[in-house]
Amino acid sequence: MRGIIRLATVAATAVAVASLGSSPALADHHEEAAAMDRIGDAPNFNGVWQVMNSANWNVEPHSAGPNPLPEGDRLLGAIGAVPAGLGVVEGGEIPYNEEAQERLQYNQENVIRYDPEAACYLPGIPRATYMPHPFQIVQGDGDDILMVYEYASANRVIHMGEVGIPPIDTWMGTSYGQWDGDTLVVTTLAQGPGLVKLPEGVMVDGVTWLDRAGNYLTNHATVVERFTLDESGDHMDYSVTIEDPSIYTAPWTMNMTLYRLVEEDAQLLEFKCVPFSENLLYGDLIAE
Repeated sequence: MRGIIRLATVAATAVAVASLGSSPALADHHEEAAAMDRIGDAPNFNGVWQVMNSANWNVEPHSAGPNPLPEGDRLLGAIGAVPAGLGVVEGGEIPYNEEAQERLQYNQENVIRYDPEAACYLPGIPRATYMPHPFQIVQGDGDDILMVYEYASANRVIHMGEVGIPPIDTWMGTSYGQWDGDTLVVTTLAQGPGLVKLPEGVMVDGVTWLDRAGNYLTNHATVVERFTLDESGDHMDYSVTIEDPSIYTAPWTMNMTLYRLVEEDAQLLEFKCVPFSENLLYGDLIAE
């Protein structure tokens, strides 16, 4: 984890950069200089970013629909409904192999209750990027890059250098980054939650969910992200290719846009969700 201390010193800079375009006095300068804003030889990714899509509900194309829980409509009405989405998967469908269909069906039969998001477990990659919460990129000069997520105070270090062999599986995996011109290419390996506790004491071998619809990857997956800053400096193209021969018949790719928050007060707030998940996980132990 080289560079963490140095990265921490530029955390304040990330917020300042995120709000650069919101100042009227700097607007004209920002429009002219955004494409040239660099840290050393690399484009400046510092800032607070967020998606504007429904990928966290389902990365595949989907219609609007009711709450997946039978009692959801009665308790929540339209608040709990699923918004429609054009999908972010190239070709529209994830190429699961026949063996993977059983786990996919199991996940789908148990949304929302078995979704790691509902239990406040770490979301994994790439889901952390397109959850309905912002995240912050903290970038120094020629050093490792830190990504901090509002959801569950999650974070990951992008180890800048050659792709290595992670020592263990973890919820967020281990990420390695390299520059391909002005594109940041991040390879994440070894995403493995291990044995996971679900509601009412159910224990299962965990997998990384990609959305609330139950799509998933395993600890055999190689996830390659590509971050490419637009000339405007206020949004970037985000592409993710996932290869996992244990459950997919071929590698597949998602594409979406990340938007920089340009408000003067752009920042991450706290969403420490453990207290919100306790009744779901342990409610059966509470005395009536």
